[in-house]
Amino acid sequence: MSCFLEEKDGSLNAVLGFKRDQLLYDIKNYAYIEGSVMDTESNHNRHMVQDVGEEGNVDRVTRVLNLTVAKCRELLYPYTKNELHRTELNDTLREPKVYGIVLSVPTDFSQTTLYLLENLIHEYLVCKAVSDWLSITNPAKAQVWEAKAEDAESEIRANLHARIARTRRRLRPF
Repeated sequence: MSCFLEEKDGSLNAVLGFKRDQLLYDIKNYAYIEGSVMDTESNHNRHMVQDVGEEGNVDRVTRVLNLTVAKCRELLYPYTKNELHRTELNDTLREPKVYGIVLSVPTDFSQTTLYLLENLIHEYLVCKAVSDWLSITNPAKAQVWEAKAEDAESEIRANLHARIARTRRRLRPF
């Protein structure tokens, strides 16, 4: 994860970068732990949960990460909107080394909010991927990870709303 800032046209362009290998590392760790604590006598079921990073299986995770990053860009719409660059889109599987989200924020935007957003988005991406994988291999646990992803998403929304909405203070304290 990283945050790069560049001043442009009276606002700041902040780039939140999420390294694919770090995301996969966390996804594999969570899947390994979920497989280790499974109440099952079948090692096959355990291995299915834990093999999220194996060749072929990681393609599903890649699709989910691509989709979730696109959803994050849409979730951050007030800061991520930009003009169309490509008119032709396709569904080719892409495995970028770094997933980047470019935000155009006001110059008085807080650096701490960017750090918080960066960590929340990382958690959201990982939880969505683990949830999707478990929905295939261990459906009983998928809801737990989906709830974690929803919590991270609501935190992202709450922190953005606090930055966008104006604060209205009453004229009298009592």
